[in-house]
Amino acid sequence: MVTTLDDSKRQAIATQLADIKALQNLLIHNEQQFIKDCTDDDICQRLQDMLKEDHKNLGVIDTVIVQYGVQEEPNKTTQKLIEQVQELMEGSELTLFEKVREQELLKHKQTMAGLLIHKAAQVVGADIEAAITPLNTVNFENRAHQEQLKGIIEILGVRELTGKQPKQGLWARVEDGIAALTGVVGTVVTRSDDEMSIRDLLLMDHTKADILFVEIFSTDDPQKIQEYFGQLYKDLKVHGMAEEEVIYPAIRQYYDLTDEIYAQTDTVMDMLDEIKALDPASSEFKVKVEQLRTAVRIHINQEEQDIFPQLRHNFSHEQQKQMASNFKTVKSQLQQQMNIQLT
Repeated sequence: MVTTLDDSKRQAIATQLADIKALQNLLIHNEQQFIKDCTDDDICQRLQDMLKEDHKNLGVIDTVIVQYGVQEEPNKTTQKLIEQVQELMEGSELTLFEKVREQELLKHKQTMAGLLIHKAAQVVGADIEAAITPLNTVNFENRAHQEQLKGIIEILGVRELTGKQPKQGLWARVEDGIAALTGVVGTVVTRSDDEMSIRDLLLMDHTKADILFVEIFSTDDPQKIQEYFGQLYKDLKVHGMAEEEVIYPAIRQYYDLTDEIYAQTDTVMDMLDEIKALDPASSEFKVKVEQLRTAVRIHINQEEQDIFPQLRHNFSHEQQKQMASNFKTVKSQLQQQMNIQLT
């Protein structure tokens, strides 16, 4: 019998993601403070652009956490560090030059945390790699921000030490550094929008479910089977309940088979609970999971072939973004409730 749906490795990654979100909020708070204290129009504009991107990336991080499907609180040491840094940034003990220098170090810490999660995902499971893909955007833009902050640090530092302007050509060198990063990253494309569309989010869920099924059937280790099914159970439950609350009521007036979609979701929910009670080492377990995979695939095909066009044709881009935001919010709430129920 499956005694737990939690896995320590996945929880550790969830804690790291919570740390990244907490640190992202600190970066935003710092940039808002810098803009208030800045007297250089060029630097202020670059800080404002960075702030806009960091607000967008906070939304990306929220998306990654919800898609990942495991929610944890930030590490206590991270919370303590953030409190200490925030106190320094709000005080008068440091100059603006010194504060921006600390911000660049925080950006480096954020970048390394994102890269660490990607490396851990490669070890733990392909489904995690799929869920955290949007984090590539955050990692890339944090590295680009580091290059810009280095330029700001040089300007402020030279002014503070000499009372004079640094030599010209600094920003060109900074832009060259960012261009070089773009070449290294290659296929990573930064998002200019502040929210994915609802179809983007649903497709990410569908892809992750497909990968989890593959992972279950690729091993005979009961512990690994339990880990993968535990994540699949939580993902499909939350996905289905969020769809019933946000998606299906919205498309009912445009789609005659909405009741059929509701029924499919209810069937999948029942199958999940039935499998949850089985022993992962039993021969019956994978037989039932295969039946579940068939039911889920039928449901996904109908959604992508029938419902996606309804969303595209009957809802504006802004409406789809709002639907995505609502979907993420409901999923996050359901994940928190499920964590409480399973502890």
